[in-house]
Amino acid sequence: MPAWEDPVELVRLIRSVDLITRARVTGQKAGVHISLFKGQGIEFSEIREYIPGDDIRAIDWKVTARYGIPHVKEFTEERDQTFYFVIDLSGSHAFGSMVSKYRMMLEIYASLVFAAVRYHDRAGLIVVTDKVERFIPARSGRAHAVHLIHEVINHTPQSSGSDLRPALHHILTRLRRMASVILISDFYMPDFSRELGQLRQHHEVYAIRVSDPRESDLPDIGLIELEDAETGEQILIDTSDELFRSDYQRAVLEAEKRTAGIFKKCHVPMEQVRTSDDWFSPLQQLFADRPMAGAR
Repeated sequence: MPAWEDPVELVRLIRSVDLITRARVTGQKAGVHISLFKGQGIEFSEIREYIPGDDIRAIDWKVTARYGIPHVKEFTEERDQTFYFVIDLSGSHAFGSMVSKYRMMLEIYASLVFAAVRYHDRAGLIVVTDKVERFIPARSGRAHAVHLIHEVINHTPQSSGSDLRPALHHILTRLRRMASVILISDFYMPDFSRELGQLRQHHEVYAIRVSDPRESDLPDIGLIELEDAETGEQILIDTSDELFRSDYQRAVLEAEKRTAGIFKKCHVPMEQVRTSDDWFSPLQQLFADRPMAGAR
């Protein structure tokens, strides 16, 4: 997994991503900064006696019946939101014919973190392989955003496996307030539909699938040795074998179909981003129809 140990290189990367985010997010009239980071909700505050002029729809009839005096529920607006980014740093993300999946995941993640804190929202991080390797509680502020990006860049995975279930379970047990959870991975992993469905009942969830064109379209380049980045297993294959390439492509497409089916079943919006393409437009599409309780 790439890591930038040179502080100068780290600062250069963070600054470049921040500049891109400023231009793309704050310069757009519609898109990520409006539909994702400009929402708000309402939070229960207290129950008090009814005052003439209160909205009768706010009356709490159980409390009213108990005390014989009309009582209403009072709510306060949530002026900020909480975002948790779940980043899959398993071995498969080192693959990439043009831009590695890891690098693209980092750019997407960093840009969304900066966009969140720019609108005074809180951002947190969960790094996962086949287990939760790092958890950073959500906070606001640019210094915290830089810290979150630094943690991903300099994280050395303890495992090469890939399994989203531990991270989803971790969120369910640790987060008490509703949050927006953004999953960033290639999602080549065991079935996580049960845990995803449970998470979706309590939190907003979005998925960004980062893939490489050569994963589904294996080129004819003769004999090559492939190594599974997650297991270390090596195998010699003949890419000139048309039947093999066809079977390989079919297997990849079936895996992608299963992944898409998981998100559809759990009502979680998912957008695919390829390393050969720009990532900003797919993100706009992903968050374009996000339901909100109101607008700031």
